[in-house]
Amino acid sequence: MKKPLSFGLSALILTAALAGCGGSPGTSTIAPSAATSTAAPTSASPTSSSTPAADGAEMKVASSSVGQIVVDGKGMSLYFFTKDVKDSGTSACTEACLAAWPIFTTTADSPSVDGVTGTVGTIASPDGKKHVTLNGMPLYYYAKDKAPGDVTGQGVGGVWYLVSPAGEMIK
Repeated sequence: MKKPLSFGLSALILTAALAGCGGSPGTSTIAPSAATSTAAPTSASPTSSSTPAADGAEMKVASSSVGQIVVDGKGMSLYFFTKDVKDSGTSACTEACLAAWPIFTTTADSPSVDGVTGTVGTIASPDGKKHVTLNGMPLYYYAKDKAPGDVTGQGVGGVWYLVSPAGEMIK
């Protein structure tokens, strides 16, 4: 008897978390390059040891409806959050926000890139992982992007934007 109530409560919490991180998604997609893997990222909570690019933060460039964008080694789109402060060493996306916008992490001291011209670095995440940055801004995935080429997080809430190879927000 309590199951419908718990489902409703869970849906309400998820809706509130998404609203706090920027509202509803767009519907754009990119065409992955031939070199892009077709495997979707694994679902992982921000505190899990398994994230979409846990084996190393390979970053590359892909074509999209908004031009060239930065993606991970599997072709998954990466995003900036306008509430982050450049070179602050911290992320403004915390707690419930991270469920919708998981961080892009690496195990490498020097993440590898192909075609990305911005300055790549890392900051410590709250759980001790290496959160990848580009030009001093933390990078994130969008949980609703399920396959390489998805860019449904572009412009969400007017605060989440795709990233150019030079490390600029694409608005």
